[in-house]
Amino acid sequence: MTTAILAEDEALLRSALRDLLAQVWPELDVLAECEDGAGALEAIDAHHPDVAFLDIRMPGLSGLEVAAAAAEASPATQVVFTTAYDQYAIDAFERGAVDYLLKPITADRLTATVQRLKTRASGRPADTAALTELLRELSIGNTAGTPPLTWITASNGRETRLIMVDDVAYFRADNKYTVAMTAEGEALLRKPIRELAAMLDPSLFKQIHRSTIVNLRAIASIVRDDTGKGTLRLKQRPETLVVSQPFMALFRNM
Repeated sequence: MTTAILAEDEALLRSALRDLLAQVWPELDVLAECEDGAGALEAIDAHHPDVAFLDIRMPGLSGLEVAAAAAEASPATQVVFTTAYDQYAIDAFERGAVDYLLKPITADRLTATVQRLKTRASGRPADTAALTELLRELSIGNTAGTPPLTWITASNGRETRLIMVDDVAYFRADNKYTVAMTAEGEALLRKPIRELAAMLDPSLFKQIHRSTIVNLRAIASIVRDDTGKGTLRLKQRPETLVVSQPFMALFRNM
């Protein structure tokens, strides 16, 4: 049986894709449904699915970043991107010979994609260089989005602090809230990390697993151990941070 994971941050769209897949590919076994990039990467690493349907725009890691990292964690997994991007991006996908589904996804388009996936069932390793270039192209061609956060307000007891985002070494999930860790200490943000991830500059802030987002400028060094996990040493914080194995691909060029 062919297996898959679905990653889409909008629940209604995720449900619609699942229902369409049940119609056109009834033998497909959907192993996990994810609402953000970190969850998708962890699911790929855990299940090694035959296919991953990845939304391009997700909180934290984008679908392209997930695909590039998953090429190490599960190289045989075929990837299909789902996107609401404009024609500029569609042209980029087609030049890179990338499988994509344009939202709203139709049964006819999904059927054609499924046929291509079945034809390539033996597996085709992802071209991480091509994915990196595609990510660069899309970031250049999509500059009209909301600017990333530059400052945040956070609670520290009875005090509300204004913190520049650049001064945050890392963010850590704390139930439904988020803790911002700076050189001076920690402060509580009344916002879940998944929501915060979508507001940060993706070129400077990277998830190292589901519950932690690190500021690349705050990293002093990174060491990979024999299990594939990594350890980050920070410039202005005494603790070290563990990078789970599937996320290490995000630090390949460091």
